[in-house]
Amino acid sequence: MCSVLSRVRPFQRALALTLRYNIKTEGSSCAVTRSKGSCLGVSDGVDPLLNTRRFYCSRMAFTDGLLFRQLFESESCTYTYLLADTDNKEAVLIDPVLETLDRDLKIIKELGLQLKVAVNTHCHADHITSTGRMKTKLFGLKSAISKHSGAAADIHLVEGDEIKFGRHSLKVKETPGHTDGCITLVTGDQRMAFTGDALLIRGCGRTDFQQGSSERLYSSIHKQIFTLPDHCLVYPAHDYLGQTVSTVGEERKFNPRLTKSLEEFVQIMKNLNLPKPKKIDISVPANLVCGLHEI
Repeated sequence: MCSVLSRVRPFQRALALTLRYNIKTEGSSCAVTRSKGSCLGVSDGVDPLLNTRRFYCSRMAFTDGLLFRQLFESESCTYTYLLADTDNKEAVLIDPVLETLDRDLKIIKELGLQLKVAVNTHCHADHITSTGRMKTKLFGLKSAISKHSGAAADIHLVEGDEIKFGRHSLKVKETPGHTDGCITLVTGDQRMAFTGDALLIRGCGRTDFQQGSSERLYSSIHKQIFTLPDHCLVYPAHDYLGQTVSTVGEERKFNPRLTKSLEEFVQIMKNLNLPKPKKIDISVPANLVCGLHEI
């Protein structure tokens, strides 16, 4: 096991805002409206850090010295995650989106962070990554993606790699099935898992394009994610129902697809009959070159 940064040359308090939105089909665009009172900190005049009521959407990990932000892009319903060491300010960004590049750069600057790695959990089909553009704005930033994705990046990740930032790290678990290059990133204390499009909240990624395989996805989730501790928080790359976080224990017990047998799961996935993502024809080619399709 090695740090991925060793393979390239040198160069908590947090709030996850919840948005409620309507979705027609999995993988399509969604219309977003704020729902006051549905989550900590959304109602006017409420201090989210003083409110003692517990909401499903407020659940998050508290790790000493870890800064965490969950950010949202409304068109593709994508979550971007920012993690940083509060002492030396080294940071990692997971699944950044081109449309929210300025927002992400602003918060990184405001918080005084040094972004070391921008990593994609897979080659996305519904949006274009901002990693390539972001590298032109932040000196020393490295892009990362799975070795099996076929996409360009400074760092190609494999099973067991670690992305280190300050005293913290994210460990790579290969979870193919939605695509060949899907990975899940797990914090060193196993309190948080960033599952990309493999495991969603009460759902999972589709398997009908980009090397998709229902059998591989089922195996990946059961062997690589469901073997994590029950309390490990699950943060997906997307959610279409306004949910922000789940747990491994909850998904193992309540996920309507993954509590089924393999044979039943394959039939469920075969009969989803979903329209293809609207941006797939431009997103995949762009993401194969780190989002730098026009440069």
